[in-house]
Amino acid sequence: MFFFTAFLNAQRHFRLFIAVGVCAVAGCQHAADSPKLPSETPETVISGTAITIEPTVWPTLVKSQGTLIADEVTTVGAKVSGRITEVPVDLGDIACQDDVLVQLDRREYQLMAEQADAQLLQARSAVGLKPGDPVDGLNPENAPPVRETKAVWDEAKKAVERLRQLSNRDAISDAELDLAESAERVASARFSSAQNGVREKIALIAVQSAARDLAYQRLSETSVRAPFQGAIESRLVATGTYVQAGQPLMSIAKTTVLRFRGSVPERFAQKLKIGLQIALKFELSDQVRTVAITRISPSLDQVNRSLVFEAIVDNQDGRLRSGLFSEGVIQMDAESKALVIPNSALVRFAGVDKVWKIIDGKLKEQVVSLGRKNGDMIEIQSGITSGDQLLLEGKDGKVGRFEAKS
Repeated sequence: MFFFTAFLNAQRHFRLFIAVGVCAVAGCQHAADSPKLPSETPETVISGTAITIEPTVWPTLVKSQGTLIADEVTTVGAKVSGRITEVPVDLGDIACQDDVLVQLDRREYQLMAEQADAQLLQARSAVGLKPGDPVDGLNPENAPPVRETKAVWDEAKKAVERLRQLSNRDAISDAELDLAESAERVASARFSSAQNGVREKIALIAVQSAARDLAYQRLSETSVRAPFQGAIESRLVATGTYVQAGQPLMSIAKTTVLRFRGSVPERFAQKLKIGLQIALKFELSDQVRTVAITRISPSLDQVNRSLVFEAIVDNQDGRLRSGLFSEGVIQMDAESKALVIPNSALVRFAGVDKVWKIIDGKLKEQVVSLGRKNGDMIEIQSGITSGDQLLLEGKDGKVGRFEAKS
C-alpha cells in the first residue's frame, strides 16, 4: 500500500514539470516573435585634412660602415750604421717634411768626407787643375807631361830628317840613321803614353768626385728625416742605440689626408661610381663630412659579397684620427621616386604601423610597411598606392565618415 501511494505522487509531479516546460517554451517563442525597435545611434563624423599620395623624388641612399685610415704610413729606417745621438720626436708628435727624426753620430762620416775631398784635390793637381777649374775644359794636349814628351818627339823627328839628308849624300852610315829612327819611335811612344796617362788622371778625377759625393751623401744620411708631413705612430729606438743600415727606427703616418674605407652590398655594385657623394658621421665626434668617392676596388670580396671603396677626407685641421669608425650614407640615384607621407599621418600602436585611408568618404585603417625616414617625411614600401587619400593627422582617425575641414 505504501509503495503504491509513492508511485501516484511521483506521477503527479512529472505531469506538473512537463506543463511548466511547455509554458516556458511558449513564452520564449512569444518573445522571439515580438518586433525589434529601430537603432537610434548616429554615425561618427571625423573632420580633418586629406592628402593625396603621389610619387615623390626620393633619392636612393645606401648606408656603409667603415674606418678612417691614414693616407700614407711608412716605417723609417737607417741608411747607414752608427750610434744614435739624438731622437728629437716621440709618439704623437707632428713632423714636417724633412724634419730630423733620428740623428746618428756624424764624426766618422765627416772624416770620410774630408778624406774624399783631399783625394779629389790630389787627382786634380796631377793634371794641373786649380781649385775651381772645370774638368770639362781640360785638353790632354796641354798637360805638362804631354807637352814635354811631344817636344822630345818633335826633336827626334827633326833629327831623323837631317840624318836622312846626310844619308842620301853618303855622309853618314846606315847605322846612325837607324839609331835616330829608333829614338824617334821611342819618343812617339812616350808621347802616346803621356796622353793616356793624362786621360787616366782625368778619369780618376771623375772617380774621386763620385767618391766625394758618396761620402757627403753618407754624412747627410746620418740625419734620418721625415719623408712627408705626418704624425709619429711608434718610436722603436732611443739615444745611445747602435743601429745597422736598414734597421727600422720609427713609424710615421700622413694624417693631413685620411681615407674612408667602406663597402656596399653586391646588389649596389653596378650603381657605385667614382664621384658619388657620401656623408660621413663619426662615432666619437659630432662632425659630418660630405666627400666624394675616389677609388673603387676592381673586384668584390668573395667572403661577404661586398664591394670596397675609398673616399679622401681632408684633415688639415687635425680633428680626425686614423682608425675612427664612421658610418656613411651614399646618394646612389638622385632622380629615383617613392611614395612618402608626413610623419603626422602615421599611427603606431603595439608595434604596428598604420594610416587612415579615405575610401568612398569613409575612414578605414590600413597597415603599412615603412622605409627610410628623412626629416618629417617617411617612405611607405607597401600598404598604399599612388592616388590613395589619407588623413593628414593620423592621431585623429576613427572608423566613420570623413568630412573635410572647410
